[in-house]
Amino acid sequence: MVVSRRSFLLGGAAVLALAACGAPANVEHVASGAQAPAFSVADATGAVRMLAEFAGQNVILEWTNNGCPYVRKHYDAGNMQALQRDAAARGWTWLQVISSAPGEQGYLDGPGALARVQTEQATVTATLLDGAGAMGRAYGALNTPQMVMINGEGRIIYQGAIDDHPSARPETLEGATNYVRAAWADMDAGRAVQIAQTTPYGCSVKYAA
Repeated sequence: MVVSRRSFLLGGAAVLALAACGAPANVEHVASGAQAPAFSVADATGAVRMLAEFAGQNVILEWTNNGCPYVRKHYDAGNMQALQRDAAARGWTWLQVISSAPGEQGYLDGPGALARVQTEQATVTATLLDGAGAMGRAYGALNTPQMVMINGEGRIIYQGAIDDHPSARPETLEGATNYVRAAWADMDAGRAVQIAQTTPYGCSVKYAA
């Protein structure tokens, strides 16, 4: 696993962002390069989706919370939607994950999640409703937004922040290094992902107590 020096320097800022939005829940840790944890979670249509369903495919997991200002930065500016469209053009499966517990910020039921996808004009394969938090905890999801990239062999090749500007201000998108795009660039060049893990930033995942 290769971790950039810059991601360590960002750690302090990310901690401040977390403090502003609440402490993260206790979750598991999965190392980059390891097999992605299996999951079985209902999506917004009520269908049960499993990681095994996507065997042989490249998959992106996006932890999201529509009420989080850090998430809003990326959606209101169209940044997340552009990334989703590019992922679709590359043949990647994109799964949104909502791990907010019922009654917590960002929680949506199935119809609410489907409506949100339409409102945001998001390009996603499915929105997984992880209200019990089992999937989020298994993946070590701490923040929204938080990204996980899984290759066709089922291994995590990147996990952490969406970019290197840990701020909720839209103007910080300019000049930011998007870690998903950086991973794609490495893959296009035929090399291993050079930055395989970074410190996530944003609002804490609103797990059930």
